[in-house]
Amino acid sequence: MVERRDEIGATTVSAEVAEWSREKPRQFWDPSRKLLLAIRRYQHWRNKKGIVAACACKWCVLRHHFWSIVTGAEIPLNCRIGGGLLINHPNGVVINPEAAIGVNCLIFQQVTITNDDKGRGVPEIAGHVDIGAGAKVLGPIKIGAHAKIGANSLVTIDVPAGATALGVPARILPESVTARERSVRSISTPNGSPTVTPQAT
Repeated sequence: MVERRDEIGATTVSAEVAEWSREKPRQFWDPSRKLLLAIRRYQHWRNKKGIVAACACKWCVLRHHFWSIVTGAEIPLNCRIGGGLLINHPNGVVINPEAAIGVNCLIFQQVTITNDDKGRGVPEIAGHVDIGAGAKVLGPIKIGAHAKIGANSLVTIDVPAGATALGVPARILPESVTARERSVRSISTPNGSPTVTPQAT
């Protein structure tokens, strides 16, 4: 299992196993989660046969249309998104239906994930990737697990696992690559300060 402990050692988020509770609506008016719920329900019913499945699909399409208008997002019903996706502010989010997004990712507002200006392929995003507001991830590139994309960045290159990409055009921050190569693990001490212990080789 690919997973990473946060800076204070308190939480582990998997890049392979979906945490479906992240998508569960918290209240009646929860637009981003209700949009994802409509997509999940549609994908559940679309390959089933019978009048019940047909009616369920039509109902899901209507719900998807409604929540798409409310959120201002363009996330198609046939998208390839892993479970546990968080879209805290879905306004302006655009995802190409062919793009692949792994589990437990975090996407902020105004993010675009699609092919480049020459129409060459779409991104493949691994699990537990954080994409900042306004970022554009374009073309046939691969974003590794636990990577971070800075706000308003234009990403047209591969991003290694655990690395941070920032800028226009985006570049990999050297310190993020160094930290990834050290493969350190943060462990909380009794007083709350993190102790960094390298993994055994």
